[in-house]
Amino acid sequence: MEIEGRVALVLGAIKGIGKGIGLELARMGAKVVFNYFDWEESLDELKTDLSSFGSDVLITRTDMLNTEQIDGLIGQIIHRFGRLDILINNIERGGWPVVHGPYTREQWDMEMATTLRAKMWVFNAALPYLKSGEDGVVINLSSIAGMVGRSGPAAYVFNEGYAAANRGVSLLTETWARIGAPRIRVNEIMLGMVETRHGSQTRGWTLLTAPQKQAILDHTLVGRLGRTEDVVRAVLFVIRDAPFMTGSVLRLDGGYVLGGEPVAPMPEGVL
Repeated sequence: MEIEGRVALVLGAIKGIGKGIGLELARMGAKVVFNYFDWEESLDELKTDLSSFGSDVLITRTDMLNTEQIDGLIGQIIHRFGRLDILINNIERGGWPVVHGPYTREQWDMEMATTLRAKMWVFNAALPYLKSGEDGVVINLSSIAGMVGRSGPAAYVFNEGYAAANRGVSLLTETWARIGAPRIRVNEIMLGMVETRHGSQTRGWTLLTAPQKQAILDHTLVGRLGRTEDVVRAVLFVIRDAPFMTGSVLRLDGGYVLGGEPVAPMPEGVL
């Protein structure tokens, strides 16, 4: 897909990964809708960053837990730009064990409603407009929590509910790829520890001890946290360079899932 002239909706776009994706798409000539709900204190900085893009960008505020607002968001996009080509489904809520401690019912329900239900309602609302074009793209942002759960060095980072919700995202990705075919490609980028998501620029990371932080890095084959630009490059690959890929999960975790275990030397054998 050529990005210039396309209309993209980026959720969770007021800062961090969502903002980085939205800014890059705008730089490449897309008409981008930056949607957010929390982190109002970051709004002025976003507006400053977008000041050079003129009328081709739109900032919207939507409470995704109130599903009745989602149709209005999509309607606003169609009224403004007349189409929708790209959906970056970057919305989640994850409770760090080291921050929140044991689950409360409210925390559990919020994680499920944000990470799973909101994604579903946005996709359903956007589907008719994505299908009206010839090459729609949906990217679900998820987490390796869906694979590793509350185990190993990640036990301080990923709660069970967050992990379960992220495993559910992969099921949605596969189902939506079938629903959207052949006009819409639906893929998932499964993130590991990224600086602004479960990484050094988050509250949870500051609560980890130095050995706990090092254990995460030691378990990551490339030996570092992910950066926003790592995620942006993966998103651009899926949109521009992977026209034959749908229903797939691209794991972007620096090798965390594989773990930091060394490969033993080849033994001599007995023959």
